[in-house]
Amino acid sequence: MGDNDKRLKVAVVIPCYRVRKSLYDVVTSIPASVDAIYCVDDCCPERSTEAVCELTENDDRVTVIERDMNGGVGAAMISGYRKALQDGVDIVIKVDGDGQMDTSLIPLFVAEIAEGRADYVKGNRFHSLEMARSMPLVRKVGNMGLSFLSKLSTGYWQVFDPTNGYTAIQSDVLRALQLDKVDQRYFFESDMLFHLGLLRARIVEIPMHAVYGEEESSLSNLDALRRFPFKHARNFFKRLGSDYFLRNFGLASLELVIGTMLFFFGLLFGLSAWAESSQSGQAATAGTVMLSALPFLVGTQLLLNFFAFDMAREPRQAIHPRLKRTAGSG
Repeated sequence: MGDNDKRLKVAVVIPCYRVRKSLYDVVTSIPASVDAIYCVDDCCPERSTEAVCELTENDDRVTVIERDMNGGVGAAMISGYRKALQDGVDIVIKVDGDGQMDTSLIPLFVAEIAEGRADYVKGNRFHSLEMARSMPLVRKVGNMGLSFLSKLSTGYWQVFDPTNGYTAIQSDVLRALQLDKVDQRYFFESDMLFHLGLLRARIVEIPMHAVYGEEESSLSNLDALRRFPFKHARNFFKRLGSDYFLRNFGLASLELVIGTMLFFFGLLFGLSAWAESSQSGQAATAGTVMLSALPFLVGTQLLLNFFAFDMAREPRQAIHPRLKRTAGSG
């Protein structure tokens, strides 16, 4: 880490659930530059944190947080986040306990925030073909589908690995989030992006390799593709309402409204005319075709213009310096 990082207190939060075999190696691999390590036992049936209990005596950085009931990865992380904020941590890093994440990259995550380039940092397993090649095919397909849905629902169109759980967040940004409203189970990573988007936080990705061993995920890609689309759709409409109607109303808002109306009018009218023509056996008139095609094409163009604007407005500057100044003057 650079000289500027020495003034910052850095913590790692590890949600612990069925990671007893790998947790000790993960904790001992965390660089000495990290000030605190919170192992959150999410009521694990294996009592995973027992594997690091001896470290709490030899390494004063390690703290075990035990939850009374299993709440999911999000609930475990929120418990760790709250403890980190209580202890005055400046940057909080999430590392999974299954050994898939290279903890030597932690200084890179910290540097992006410490040097003012990001509010939130995520690992990216798709930065190069070589990195992505190590990922099982089922995970690739699942991640591609979930990635597109995440782009729609969060507005972070340049984030290529939204489901990646290797993250770092600046404390003032974390404090500004409504943690009680963040999904506490497997949708946690995507929902964090949604809530960060509402704050207009800047996200940067760090290229990384992931190690895939014999561990089994508690949530399969098929389950995720079945459960997550509704949650993404909900966040998508919330984001549109917040960004383009409640907090701002401009040309893009009009393009969205008019484009949607024309698109569906042209589509539904065309389908209705086609069904009627099929039943009667008579070809649709040129006027009927135009009345369907013209609104459909104009609506499509307006919607494309809207999404081009939406992609261009992705946050480009970190907000935590401003949040820090505001907190300091309060």
